[in-house]
Order: sequence, then C-alpha cells, then structure tokens
Amino acid sequence: MLRYLLRKLPTGVLVLALATVPIFLVLRVAPGDPAATVAGQDASPEALQAARVQLGLDRPLLTQYGDWIGGVLRGDLSTSFVNGAEVSEIVSRGIGNTGMLAFSALVLALLLAFPLGVAGAVVRSGWPRTLLAGLNVLMLAVPTYVTGVVLVLVFAVGLRLLPSGGYVSFLDDPTRSIQFLILPSLCLALPAAAVLARFLTASLQRAVTEEFYFAARMRGLTGRRLLVRHGLPNAVGPVVTVLGIQIGHLLGGAVIVEGVFAWPGLGQAMVRAAESRDYPVVQALLLLAVAVFIVLQLLSDVVYALIDPRVREG
Repeated sequence: MLRYLLRKLPTGVLVLALATVPIFLVLRVAPGDPAATVAGQDASPEALQAARVQLGLDRPLLTQYGDWIGGVLRGDLSTSFVNGAEVSEIVSRGIGNTGMLAFSALVLALLLAFPLGVAGAVVRSGWPRTLLAGLNVLMLAVPTYVTGVVLVLVFAVGLRLLPSGGYVSFLDDPTRSIQFLILPSLCLALPAAAVLARFLTASLQRAVTEEFYFAARMRGLTGRRLLVRHGLPNAVGPVVTVLGIQIGHLLGGAVIVEGVFAWPGLGQAMVRAAESRDYPVVQALLLLAVAVFIVLQLLSDVVYALIDPRVREG
C-alpha cells in the first residue's frame, strides 16, 4: 500500500504546483484594482500609485508570483490588503465553521444516498421507480441557492421549526448550534446525495450481473442477505472515488450556502475578499481548496485500493 501511495503522491504535488499559476492570475485578469479599495474610489492618480507601491502591485507579475510562492513554502500567507490582518488568522477563523458544515453535509449525503441508491437498483419498474428517478433528478438539477430559499420558506417561515440563518457556537449552546446547522447542511447535502445515489445504483446493477453474484445465488443466498454480503461490498468501490470528488464539491458549494444562510465560514471570507480584490486572501483560500481536493482524492484512491486489491496490483 505504501508503494501505491508513493506512486500517487507526485501527481498530486504536480497538480498543486500547476494550480498556483491560475490561482495567482484569477483576479489579476479581472476588472478592478485593490489599490482603489485601499486609497478610496475618489483617490487621485498619485494616491492610487502610492497604494500600488505600498501593496507591491507595481512590481512585475513574475516577481509577485515568486514572492507569493516563497512565502507559501515558508508558511507565510502574507497579510490582507483590506485590513492588514494575517491571512493565516482569517483562514483559521473560518476553517472550523466550514469544516463543520461540510462534515455535517457529508453525513447527511451518505444517509440519503445509500437507501436511495439501493432502492434504485432493487426497484425495477412501476411508479416507485419513476418516483425515485424524478427525486434524484430534482435533487441534482435544482441550484443550491434555490434549494436554500425553499428550505427557509418551508422550515423557517412556514413551519417555524428551524432558524432561517445565522450561527451559534457549539460550545455556547449545543442544541441551538445544531438547529442553525441543519438547513445549510441539508441544502449542501442534497446534490451530493443525488450523485452518490446514481453511482451506487449503477454499480449495484453491474454487480448483480457478475458471475460471483450468480454463484452466490446458486448456493442458496437470496434477498437482503445476498445484497448485503455480495452486492454492496463489490459496488461500493467506485462510489468511494466519487465520494472524494463530492467532498471537494461540498467545500465549493459552501461558498453559496454560507451566503444564503449567513454562515460565518471560508465561503463568506472568499466572497468578501473577491469583492474587494484582496489578492492574498483569495489566493490562500483557493490554494487551500485545491490542496484539500487533492488530498481527499488521494485518500479516496487509497481507500478504493484497500477495498479492491485489483487496483493495487494494477
């Protein structure tokens, strides 16, 4: 397994290194000048130039890129253009809340995906099959921000069961904190659950046509026992790989969900930094997102290899 991991690791490092280039350029090619945020929209050309010099934006792009990469390698993510705060502090303030939201959404996605995926493979025809297919398409097709608004209208405004948005620390009030977490987690989980359910259904349908499944049936295994002992173990491997990708999508979708539900995480920090052209903050958050995605994909490959020895041998 260590050899398998070492074969995968250089690819992840290379992808992360290559990703630094578009991350560095993403805001610099977009309209807007961070110097105007620092000096003010009505600042004179001289004041704007002084702000650019202060921020280091007067230097060549290659020099700016080299300074940023050198700082990242030293563990220095620079300081915010807007408020002068350390970027590492901004990241540390929001990463816990975003992580809690993504983890809760992942748990809900798995709880929804497995019964839906198994039902999709077991139910062959009739209105239940149509209902399952329609539900899956609905969960996948409706944009997250629309789902968020619908959840707020139903559970917060209509039924008054849950708060419409905001945040309470789990340490201050665990019950209230969970209540604030339910709606954004569910909103974030639904598309991921739909994707996982689709892959599980397809993988199960493929597994039940294999020779080992037919042999197990010939030995007298039927129904739930046959599905649990021989169907699911052989169908879950490809789903693990998709799961790693979906966790990355959960982190990306958190940007929208945090805005809809006023959740104070990295998503809101990203939006504020992008609006003010705060280059150091945006660069750090994008680099963190890419790094997390690569690590999750690597872990999913390792888990898949543990489940299926054929992957290791290949």
